[in-house]
Amino acid sequence: MTSTPSTVADVMTHAVVAVGRDADFREVAETLQRWRVSAVPVLTGDGRVIGVVSEADLLTARDRDGERADALTAGRMMSVPAVTVRPGSPLNEAARAMARGHLKRLPVVDEEDYLVGIVSRGDLLKVYLGDDRELADRVRFELVATLGPEAGLGTEVRCENGRITLTGGLPDAVSAGVLERLVRSVPGVAGVELRLAAPA
Repeated sequence: MTSTPSTVADVMTHAVVAVGRDADFREVAETLQRWRVSAVPVLTGDGRVIGVVSEADLLTARDRDGERADALTAGRMMSVPAVTVRPGSPLNEAARAMARGHLKRLPVVDEEDYLVGIVSRGDLLKVYLGDDRELADRVRFELVATLGPEAGLGTEVRCENGRITLTGGLPDAVSAGVLERLVRSVPGVAGVELRLAAPA
């Protein structure tokens, strides 16, 4: 069975477009347009992330400051502090950070805030577009790994369009709620239905 994408490192893009804090308005705008991205990280000279400048930042900076475009720099326009994520962060943590900030992408940084990649909404969604058979295998693996070999004996796992259905017997000493949360935690699962009978 292939390994389950479960962390940002599993899905992030390593090649990242970024700008320095002294990049002017035109340079930032051209970078966004050339690479067809809506925002770019702003870096110090040694590669640490200090902010993010987006299309919205460019537009509001022009309106707010009333300055000529060539007088505005990335360092003045960027949003700070940058919302970032670590490579080892779970995918749902990255998704929550994007949702809270209404963001389309997050810089991925190491423990010292050096840029190591970027993760987008699209990267996170790829997890949900996998093969149903493979997703069912992931769920079976997680059940056995977490609950023990007996969990896989009387429980059948089926998957259709990312929705998992469990039928058969409920594993001993496990509540339906715990089992449902476990299955929902598997990356790629879009829904869970339990059709399980409690052990006699």
